[in-house]
Amino acid sequence: MTIKKFLIITLTCASISFCNAQTDTIYTNNDKIACFVKELTADAVKYSFPNEDLINSIYKNAVQKIVFKNGRVQTFAEATSYKSIKSVDDYENVTITQVESEVKGLFKVGEVSSKAKGTTTFSNQERVKERAYRKLKINAAMMGANLVYITNQRTQGNSFGGYFQSGSSAETNLTGVAYTNLLPDFNDFLKMIGDKRSFTTISQSKMWSSASDMTTTAYQKNFTITDILNENGVIIIKGKLQDVSKYNTFRVVFFNDDSFNIYYEDKSSIYNLKISK
Repeated sequence: MTIKKFLIITLTCASISFCNAQTDTIYTNNDKIACFVKELTADAVKYSFPNEDLINSIYKNAVQKIVFKNGRVQTFAEATSYKSIKSVDDYENVTITQVESEVKGLFKVGEVSSKAKGTTTFSNQERVKERAYRKLKINAAMMGANLVYITNQRTQGNSFGGYFQSGSSAETNLTGVAYTNLLPDFNDFLKMIGDKRSFTTISQSKMWSSASDMTTTAYQKNFTITDILNENGVIIIKGKLQDVSKYNTFRVVFFNDDSFNIYYEDKSSIYNLKISK
């Protein structure tokens, strides 16, 4: 390398570092933004890009931290309060909320619902409600979500009836929207699977709409990827699953160095398949 070329590279790197040092950096759940932070409100961070006057805004729920140009670091409890979902068994990490502001800036992954009913007119109403919430959390975890915003809750107590009317047991119906604060990274997923496109499933987790719990069983089927798409940060796989010919679109919900999990729906049932790398 010539001295002239070395000096050019050195000056370029120094210039980039200098520019970065002159801006604030917002670290979101999926990206980092070099900018000038203008204002912190109750639920948002307002900023502008270098050489621009336009004020942009991002919800605090989507911000992990801000590194200011003077070196000060500010973290946000909103982003650090969410627990991670790495498998269907992590459903207890799902947060339930009825506060709409808590989902601002998060990624919507789907709608969820659950229903639980007592077996007799003497059923404990609180336990019935707990079963409904547990089922809702399982549904969310299978979808890769770690927060559910409740949009409707209907709870009915035991009714003992009378001579001309039969009694009914306690019942809870829940509907909501499932969110995550962190989507699986598209580029990291591509690096993880490399050029491989033929895989074998390991297990299948399934839940019927009327079931009280999910079932997880060993499940060895061939799975072939024909295409991988990045749809607004969501990893969509086009592929073929052995013995499931009518479905060819699946969503990646989580992955690690050894395996990945895909999600799909079939009428009143939802599925989460673990696939070996």
